[in-house]
Amino acid sequence: MSAREQRALALFGEGYSCAQAVMGAFADDLPLERSALLRMTSSMGAGMGRLREVCGAVTSMLLIDGLRHGPDSPDPDRKAAQYARVQALCKRFEAQFGSIICRELLGRAGAEPPTPEKRDSHYYSSRPCARLVAGAVRILEENWEESK
Repeated sequence: MSAREQRALALFGEGYSCAQAVMGAFADDLPLERSALLRMTSSMGAGMGRLREVCGAVTSMLLIDGLRHGPDSPDPDRKAAQYARVQALCKRFEAQFGSIICRELLGRAGAEPPTPEKRDSHYYSSRPCARLVAGAVRILEENWEESK
């Protein structure tokens, strides 16, 4: 397990959302302050505020890749190249975990009330989120290694 994966799991274990845990693991390597990155991703946990849509770990994986490789102009070729990166990252996550959708990953029906669940041993043992957080970090690291 890489140092970033360990950092992400530690953050998740401290109570940060899946999205914040992934983002926090890369914060030292990104062009924004850690606190801004954590605030930016605070809405993305639990599939976007417990709507159970796109997994927060996936959302942060894509945000991080965009910060590192994304275009800062409307150039259609660079935009197409970034969209290809997004699709490749999502395809890898889906191949490994079966979906990029939070409710499907958790086996839930859909959106839930906005109040987060209590973080205790049952919470962590009854869901795949820690594995998904580590997986998103690993996929991103592997993708960056391959693109060197």
